[in-house]
Amino acid sequence: MTAEATLPTTSASPTARQVWTRARGILLALVILLAAAVAIAAIRSDARHGDLDPRSADPYGSRAVAELLGDRGVSTRVVTTLAQARAAAGPDTTLLVAVPDLLTNSQQSGLHSAFTDSGSRTVLVAPGAPSLNRLAPKVTADPGPALSSALSPDCSLPAAQRAGDAETGDYRYKTTATDADECYPSDGMPTLLRLPDASGSGDTVVVGSPDILFNKRLDKQGNASLALQLLGSRPHLVWYLPSLSDTSATDSGSQSFFDLLPSGWLWGTLQLFIAAALAALWRARRLGPLVPEKLPVAIRASETVEGRARLYRKANARDRAATALRSTTRTRLAPLVGVPVSQAHAPEALLPALSAHLHGDGQTTLHALLFGPPPSDDAALIALADQLDALEREVRRS
Repeated sequence: MTAEATLPTTSASPTARQVWTRARGILLALVILLAAAVAIAAIRSDARHGDLDPRSADPYGSRAVAELLGDRGVSTRVVTTLAQARAAAGPDTTLLVAVPDLLTNSQQSGLHSAFTDSGSRTVLVAPGAPSLNRLAPKVTADPGPALSSALSPDCSLPAAQRAGDAETGDYRYKTTATDADECYPSDGMPTLLRLPDASGSGDTVVVGSPDILFNKRLDKQGNASLALQLLGSRPHLVWYLPSLSDTSATDSGSQSFFDLLPSGWLWGTLQLFIAAALAALWRARRLGPLVPEKLPVAIRASETVEGRARLYRKANARDRAATALRSTTRTRLAPLVGVPVSQAHAPEALLPALSAHLHGDGQTTLHALLFGPPPSDDAALIALADQLDALEREVRRS
């Protein structure tokens, strides 16, 4: 322990040059990846938009629908905040809510109150249980998916009759409204609903799938006809794309981070944890009895002591180092003063025999040396090691 305090730096402690040499390749790769990501984002930021965005020409964008509506005199305006969507309520407006489930509870309630009995048409695209309770209270979503995406109208709604077969089947719904139009059934349950307002001039349309709005699916079946009729019944179309930057999303504290996650993510994470636990149990090492094994090389005792001392010092474990020194010293002293090794760590057995053997050293001093508190700093630890060595030498000489 004395030598450890002044031990110079060895290969076990890498220099700053060695650390830089080892890490510079990884750092260079990270810098290149970061620069490439920034460049790609800057190049594509102006040309790309999200899914169901009427400005996007991507396969899952909806620019084709917006242009076809424009050819028929219907103006399309994109809004991203609740305030803008509420301000658009009126008998000459159709409101399309692209992802209703992204809205908070307060946003859903505010939107519903603004458009109820306003004479507007509200189109909800593939709403699930989190949004139907407030945006369409008389509708519930069936947990099972539709059996087929392309379905027949099977209803008297003129828009559905003219469109014919369409791809509306992602969600199936149930409704308690007796005057609702129930179209495109899958296994007896509709995937498109139209619910008239109490005033009779407005309505709410629930569509079970966004496929009829995607650029890549618009030319399939009667998707284009159905989309144009549902969205083109009024001269103005307000396309509401909920945004996380909308300040109204922070007005409600009732939803936590986990409430905003789809239930599938939570169940998937739970399954991953269970699979990881089972894999760990399967691959875990089975500990049996210890088997002595010869070392491939001979390690000098001084190197072992030096390595352990470094570990103790790095962990600031002076208490464990002092305990190891005292325990080893007591084990070696006990046979020298006639005490069984099994009682070497009992003060009432070791100290009287040791005091009698040394002829004069008090038990109080010996107790503090062999069973005392841990040293407070490295200097005290070194002093303790020297005192234990001196005690053992004196007992051996006497």
